[in-house]
Amino acid sequence: MGDDFERMWADLAPIGRSATSGGYYRQPFLGAETELRAWFVEQAHARDLEVETDGVGNVVAWWNPVGVDGEAPGVLTGSHLDSVLDGGAYDGPLGVVSAFAALDLLRSRGVAPQRRIGVSVFAEEEGSRFGLACLGSRLASGALSWAAAQELRDRDGVFLTDALASVGLAGPAGPAGLAGTDAGSVLDLSGVGTFVELHVEQGRDLVERGAAIGVASGIWPHGRYRFDFAGEANHAGTTRMEDRADPMLTYAMTALAANKQARLSAARATFGRIEVAPNGTNAVPSRVTAWMDARCASDGELSDLVAAVTRQGTERAGRDGTSLAVTAESVSASVAFDAALAVAIAADHAAGDWPVIPTQAGHDAGILSAAGIPTAMLFVRNPTGISHSPAESATVPDCLVGVSALADTLERLAR
Repeated sequence: MGDDFERMWADLAPIGRSATSGGYYRQPFLGAETELRAWFVEQAHARDLEVETDGVGNVVAWWNPVGVDGEAPGVLTGSHLDSVLDGGAYDGPLGVVSAFAALDLLRSRGVAPQRRIGVSVFAEEEGSRFGLACLGSRLASGALSWAAAQELRDRDGVFLTDALASVGLAGPAGPAGLAGTDAGSVLDLSGVGTFVELHVEQGRDLVERGAAIGVASGIWPHGRYRFDFAGEANHAGTTRMEDRADPMLTYAMTALAANKQARLSAARATFGRIEVAPNGTNAVPSRVTAWMDARCASDGELSDLVAAVTRQGTERAGRDGTSLAVTAESVSASVAFDAALAVAIAADHAAGDWPVIPTQAGHDAGILSAAGIPTAMLFVRNPTGISHSPAESATVPDCLVGVSALADTLERLAR
């Protein structure tokens, strides 16, 4: 098991890696991510798995051995292969590599599953290119319509449909997004009975508990909000401070307000992306567009946080002579994973119960859970506690414990 895992990990390590930062640039439907999906298909064929590829970049490889009940709902695992800009190695790919390694382990044990087991890769999980996280799983589950998806554009103005066409994908077949298994369809999840996603932990909970593995209880609600600040462009030298309508000042105060409101409520609020026009050193800007990522322990708290930040930003805009418009680009409600399944997984091993913990990060597992598919997540300890960064990490021994835990879980679910 260890040799297989490390060999696969070594295959992926150089793909999309920056020689400068050591981080990864694996944006969907571009070179590195396309190479990774090709690697996935190769690994699936090497294991004689049945591969389904749909029109939006989702891929599933099914283990369908003799004796499997073809009418029984299947068990699906896997994760994603795309990354944030300058991201870490483990977020997403760990779940995919571990899934293949878990299948190898089940076969070495002589396990004869009664249900088929699939390994999945969902497209554009991070939302790093088209701004909507979990795009592939949203389309496959019906949480997002193809009509809405077709309007998505990346930062360079490339429409999603054109990005798909550039790698030979045609989107869903027809206006209804008919299910199927070719490059002009969307994956049919109706035959999936359970989904289990293994993921590197994106925090320090397991480090502080001294546990290699954790099980997710649920996902915090979270959203992405665009703040459009408008003012008046002017000369940086000749315009008196009191004569300015500077949207950068309004933005700066709003970012500070978001930080304060999040700290007061033990929530999360982050302005991590900003665009300025005309973006000149010697010019007062006319426009600032900033994106806030917000996450809270409950849906109500998320609404209250965004409302408080919006109110303070609007009040500041009134004093600055600017304006503010806030648009919710994506909002994901809180997710409670199948509690009985989480408890069973946490107790289903010899080393004692694994901790059951919440996560503040969004995942494809959350989308499938919201669609009514019983879902669970396994976390592998991250020694640094850092994620969405080149400093993200996991040790090989912990990863192998994760593979074994995933294999045990799949074996039980496929009985």
